[in-house]
Amino acid sequence: MNAALSLRRNPVSLALSRTLWAGVWYLAAYQVMGWALFAIALTALIAAASLSFTLIGLPVLVAAAVVMRWCANVERARLRPFAAVTGRYREVAGTGVMAQLSTRWRDPATWRDLAYLVGVFAPLVALDLAVLVIWLTFLVGITLPAWYWAPWQSIHGHNFHGYQLGYFPNGPNGHPGYGLYVDTLPKALLAAAVFLILFLLFNYVVVATARLHVITARALLQGAEDPLREAKELLSRPGPLQEFIKHVRS
Repeated sequence: MNAALSLRRNPVSLALSRTLWAGVWYLAAYQVMGWALFAIALTALIAAASLSFTLIGLPVLVAAAVVMRWCANVERARLRPFAAVTGRYREVAGTGVMAQLSTRWRDPATWRDLAYLVGVFAPLVALDLAVLVIWLTFLVGITLPAWYWAPWQSIHGHNFHGYQLGYFPNGPNGHPGYGLYVDTLPKALLAAAVFLILFLLFNYVVVATARLHVITARALLQGAEDPLREAKELLSRPGPLQEFIKHVRS
């Protein structure tokens, strides 16, 4: 992972940095893209599973693997600003539906795609949403002095203007009452100051959540490293070893 989601900033510089807003955008976009890709992948999987006992189910299974691969590539594209993630899939050996089916569904990359798109979707989307809601609450709270007077409620025939930060069933001066009933500008400024501090501190949670999501996605969507990659690269380079191999083959 590059430094796009670094936490090594003071609270003010973090709030003004690209780091925070990139993380917010990544988490917010997942609330749309995550649901869409989950629905597509799950629909393809259910259709394939329901037809898997018939002949028509064989090409549907192949199509389901292709659809999940496409969905995974969409997520890999979303990860590019934060991490380089490349899927490594097995090449189909042979021709025909059975060759496609055997290669794709025996490929660990297909199952990793499924794990990300469907398996960990619920905890990721729930965590991202909870963090975003809290963050937005603190952000809106900073603007409280501009609109604290607008909300109102009618209690026992009397109208009370102000915003409740707590529980006030009998109005701002009634009992019981817990918290802060913001009905004056000084109270609104005090509440906004508290929200500002909470916002600056919670930004670290937002970025940390984005980092966790990226790490999870990268772990599942990154293709497994070829253990023979270095040897293959060495053999492909021009040099004495390659000339010797050509001489032996000739």
